[in-house]
Amino acid sequence: MDSINRMAIELVDEALDFAGELGIEGYELDSGATVIDFGVDADGGVEAGMLLAEIQTAGLATVQTRMGEVAGTPRPHVELSTDRPALALLCSQKAGWELTFDDFDGLGSGPARALVGEEEEFHHLGYYDEFDLTVLAVESIDLPTDEVAEHVAETTGLEPSAVFLPTYATGSLVGSVTGAARAAELAVFNLFEAGYDPTNVLSINGSAPLAPVSYDESVAMGRTNDAVAYGGRVHVTVSEDFDEFDRAISTAGPDYGVPFEQLFEDADWDFGAVDPDVFGPAQVTVDVVDGPTYTLGETDEDVLADSFGL
Repeated sequence: MDSINRMAIELVDEALDFAGELGIEGYELDSGATVIDFGVDADGGVEAGMLLAEIQTAGLATVQTRMGEVAGTPRPHVELSTDRPALALLCSQKAGWELTFDDFDGLGSGPARALVGEEEEFHHLGYYDEFDLTVLAVESIDLPTDEVAEHVAETTGLEPSAVFLPTYATGSLVGSVTGAARAAELAVFNLFEAGYDPTNVLSINGSAPLAPVSYDESVAMGRTNDAVAYGGRVHVTVSEDFDEFDRAISTAGPDYGVPFEQLFEDADWDFGAVDPDVFGPAQVTVDVVDGPTYTLGETDEDVLADSFGL
């Protein structure tokens, strides 16, 4: 298997080459690390968001949009498909790197995590990457500082000049696109947490509606999570049956039906206090090869309409 960081770097090069067309901006920090503003001060856009979702999945997924509906109104949907779900979604796309400093707070996703390999997914899959450049996509309302870049460099064992940090706010078009692109990832992660071997997931397709952008990060975080939990739909093909496929969907949580902004407020914005089972797509169809097919969950357009202000 080729390095997922190498594959992601090729897409980062593409982003930098077409920065003007994508509405993004790249620049170098004093440490030598490269920050790419996908949606903090830069406008970004849907195309930039789709490219960033491809970067987050290390080029192992296809990302596109289609026109659909929410509550009878036209609404773009983001679709992601991959035949390498364990690597693309768990080892790369998953947002598993917390970045907390005195003057910066963010959440990292992307293939840089595979150079560290401390999360349970890497131990289970036995996958650890090696490459001389790395990419960590950062979700934050602020652009990364040298302190952040040097932390990523030290943790991955690289020089700061080898670190690329594409960054976006949740409340941006890129934030809405990359959030919607997580429906499939959340389904696979939930199955892994339930004890299902992710290598049995052969192929997966996910979609979710594009949440309206709000510059209020509290509203944006609520809407992007609602888009997946109440509008996300996933089709997955697996090689082995399982008696807990229903753990993949958001309805597995007792708080299903409550908009995420309210859930976060009730938890005083302590995300760890929110029942993790509610993070997932609304509906999943599972095809077991040479076996049964299951369809689990359902979308809730009433919650979406309220969340999106329709």
